[in-house]
Amino acid sequence: MLKPVPSSTWPDSWRASFEYDRKEIFGEQTRSGYAYAYAARRKAVLDLVRRIARPGATVLDVAAAQGNFTLTLAEMGYEVTWNDLREELAGYVKLKYERGTVHFAPGNLFTTRFSGQFDLVLATEIIEHVAHPDQFLMRVAALVKPSGYIVMTTPNGEYFRNRLPRFSDCEDPSAFEAVQFKPNSDGHIFLLHEDELNVIARQAGVSIVECRLLSNPLTSGHIKLGRVLPFFPTRIVLGLERLTQKGPLPLRRKIHTHFAVLIRKAG
Repeated sequence: MLKPVPSSTWPDSWRASFEYDRKEIFGEQTRSGYAYAYAARRKAVLDLVRRIARPGATVLDVAAAQGNFTLTLAEMGYEVTWNDLREELAGYVKLKYERGTVHFAPGNLFTTRFSGQFDLVLATEIIEHVAHPDQFLMRVAALVKPSGYIVMTTPNGEYFRNRLPRFSDCEDPSAFEAVQFKPNSDGHIFLLHEDELNVIARQAGVSIVECRLLSNPLTSGHIKLGRVLPFFPTRIVLGLERLTQKGPLPLRRKIHTHFAVLIRKAG
């Protein structure tokens, strides 16, 4: 993946994307909570993709933003379609393109027409931004071939610092339609709990194969630990993450910030 050279002519969305890329891809601020948490999600996603799809498989990367998964998977040999509501970001993704097969299909996922179904749909950090996560998963499931998969990441609603409502407790999700699709954590509407993920998966006609919990408060830099995190050696931080992964499930659900979810569509 190529590193773009910033220009004064870039639109604001490209500038914002490059700032994220500096932390996510290009190795700056590698000991920040944001960087550790992103690295954990990235590793989990790529591990799951390798496990269920061989190079050559068709992948749709939903709400793919600056295209880091799109480009990485293309470089790994997958045929990837980039999608995002912000059409202008396709130009930024193309600046970073180095090799592999990438198609571009910008637009609203609910209304965009795609060329067909995919072996795998990737939906990272998006379902928490939509007013109807149940309808979102139904739409994603419709884009997956029979026996295909969805790989999704989303914040864990049971994390002890979460103050957002449960989707299942909301009587009228349409009240949030005016504020959906906003980027960053300010745009979060619902943070799903694992039991809710299972319910909406069944409604969409798919089943959860694995629900992996990621990132404890230290590796996320939460509860003021972000101030000391840069002083911890990386091996210590990752060692503590592995340790918390082995705790009792009720405790893990409370102290980890994110899910990586593998979902399968029946054949």
